[in-house]
Amino acid sequence: MSNLLEINNVVKKYGDFTALNNVSLHIPKGSVFGLLGPNGAGKTSLIRIINQITMPDAGSIILDGEVLAPKHIAQIGYLPEERGLYKSMKVGEQALYLAQLKGLTKSEAKTRLKYWFDKFDISAWWNKKIEELSKGMAQKVQFIVTVMHNPKLLIFDEPFSGFDPINAQLIAKEILQLRDEGATIIFSTHRMESVEEMCDEIALIDKANKILDGKLADIKRKFRTFTYQVGLLTNHPTEVEEKLKERFEVFPSKFKLLNNCLTLNVKLTQGNSANDLLSFLTSRGEVQHFVELIPSANDIFIQEVKKNSY
Repeated sequence: MSNLLEINNVVKKYGDFTALNNVSLHIPKGSVFGLLGPNGAGKTSLIRIINQITMPDAGSIILDGEVLAPKHIAQIGYLPEERGLYKSMKVGEQALYLAQLKGLTKSEAKTRLKYWFDKFDISAWWNKKIEELSKGMAQKVQFIVTVMHNPKLLIFDEPFSGFDPINAQLIAKEILQLRDEGATIIFSTHRMESVEEMCDEIALIDKANKILDGKLADIKRKFRTFTYQVGLLTNHPTEVEEKLKERFEVFPSKFKLLNNCLTLNVKLTQGNSANDLLSFLTSRGEVQHFVELIPSANDIFIQEVKKNSY
């Protein structure tokens, strides 16, 4: 898969403060790329550079094979964390204005806006002012004006802020649909469950440095601990637990099952496989639960940021 966006050794400083320190990222076409990091890590500085709001002090950015230039603004859609709609303007008037700033004719803008307003069932909002809408309602309008010009690159910074779970799910579905239709998406969020659901690849930035990047599945594989959550129905739980400790690393586990089972976390030791553990358990009772504890994006985020703080 070729890359839509290549960020090469980008440096950004504000006086003596370094916001980005030789950051390089390759973002494949037609993917959802998670840009992660704690507050103040440098994510917003990078997003502002991609949008040409500020310029890097060093490094280069390539968009679809070309050095990033002002002409590319029309090929980018940006939904900032701090929304930027004019509260006293009417929804339709503002949407038409912003569409034309992105290069659409008034006729094209009306056609595309009608499609999106009908899709989100918000046509009745056309003549309302933004200040008359709830935060979630205004968010829908902001989403529409971000995507309506069919940009190659979409940047969503905390796109679910202000949405209830139903509308957050709706927007997530639309983002994935845009990816399937060919858009490339940079997705910046602190909601790790959304990262799990949506991202193909991720990068983790902390203290101005990239500390981790790659396909989410590959990163999870790298952080695998070979630990299994097990539930065993047995008449001799103490004996079984002692026998387990002779071959495996055993830890308490707090999950609940319907039956009064022995519940433990068991880590494989060298020379033992998952099948060995499962065979051991089945020989000593009825296995009610057996699942590998795959590290979550949240676990990896916390672990790497903590490690980077030492």
